[in-house]
Amino acid sequence: MASGRTAEILSGVADSGLGGGDLPQLLVVACARALPVTGVGLVLMSEDGPAGTIAVTDSPAAKLEDLQFTLGEGPCVDASRSGRPVLQPDLARTGPPRWPGFSAGALDVGVGAVFAFPLRMGGIRLGVLDLYRDRAGALSGEELAEALSFADAATTVLLHLQSLDHDVGWPLGVLPLVEDRAEVHQATGMVSVQAGVSLGQALALLQARAFATGGPISALARDVLAGVVGFSSDDEGRIHG
Repeated sequence: MASGRTAEILSGVADSGLGGGDLPQLLVVACARALPVTGVGLVLMSEDGPAGTIAVTDSPAAKLEDLQFTLGEGPCVDASRSGRPVLQPDLARTGPPRWPGFSAGALDVGVGAVFAFPLRMGGIRLGVLDLYRDRAGALSGEELAEALSFADAATTVLLHLQSLDHDVGWPLGVLPLVEDRAEVHQATGMVSVQAGVSLGQALALLQARAFATGGPISALARDVLAGVVGFSSDDEGRIHG
């Protein structure tokens, strides 16, 4: 059952929205207004990592989510895997040893602190609510409690949207993704066949190549699908791409 504050958040979001598809965007905007943060992102998660961005408040938040999807590392990935919030009040100091690629990109767009809250139903991973600010600094006890209430509200929103159409499979279903990851998933399948590796290993190859070239994984996926970039393995099992 939702707490009193969580129920208030859901009521406010529902009253200001026009339809179910508006709820994620309204929620992240409300969260950014209620807390001393610069921006908020809401992402779907799978066993393999980020599956898609549902809503973001601004461009830096979108960049954070794209970095975590491309690299397969970052606060939201760790929060989803552990089932516990990942709080990084000073990303410049503590982030690089833990997530070198993500931290470099996040700091480059002016992010000073990140707070990631896992969204789960029992043992099922649903998503993560990511909060960021453009300066270092921890959340107070009251602010942390408020962030947890918004995380509970986000979990309810995800479950509500999924229930709108029982014929559509989780996790993508009817949820309106900010960026369609279909090309990445298709390219992952192609690389898996080309290199003779598992889908998880194929995605890791794409992520590593995207990081090495400094481009988004979506652009690399399009090149793979167009035949511009390919991956193969030699007789000794080494991967070439």
